[in-house]
Amino acid sequence: MATAKKVSSKAGGVRFAEEPAAHSHVHFDEKLHDSVVMVIPESNGNFMVKVGFLKTQHRYEIVFTLPEMPEFGKDVCPAPIPNPHLRITNLTASSGGLRVTCEYMAHQEGVICEELQILSESKEDVCVKVKVHARVMDRHHGTPMLLEGVRCIGAELEYDSEQSDWQGFD
Repeated sequence: MATAKKVSSKAGGVRFAEEPAAHSHVHFDEKLHDSVVMVIPESNGNFMVKVGFLKTQHRYEIVFTLPEMPEFGKDVCPAPIPNPHLRITNLTASSGGLRVTCEYMAHQEGVICEELQILSESKEDVCVKVKVHARVMDRHHGTPMLLEGVRCIGAELEYDSEQSDWQGFD
């Protein structure tokens, strides 16, 4: 009997044993590539952050690290551009770069792209744009497995009288 071997171009994944054995096992890499928030540099110096699947009407804390950017100087701040769904709650310089903590309210179903801007406080006209990409599913379609760096911090559920089983007291 021939043994199939799964070949994947992605880093990480599932590997099957090459030799048939009495006890066949599937081995997972310790940290799958698709299990963490991904920060992808763009050619224009900005970044795209992929946060995976989220659920509508839920609020999330998203934490990621941007690489070190010496052109910013020591002090950075969020741009004062109001976004009703996404806001930076904390910026901290770390050994790996700039640790960004933000809060996102998943307000509509589908593929979303929300934008943040981070400014240098000491150097005028120095800023970086961060596009946060997520796939938001309807609240009736289960619970997504959140990536490392994403945490649900609350739900803003709408009242649905048809689903209520409250009968009152007699």
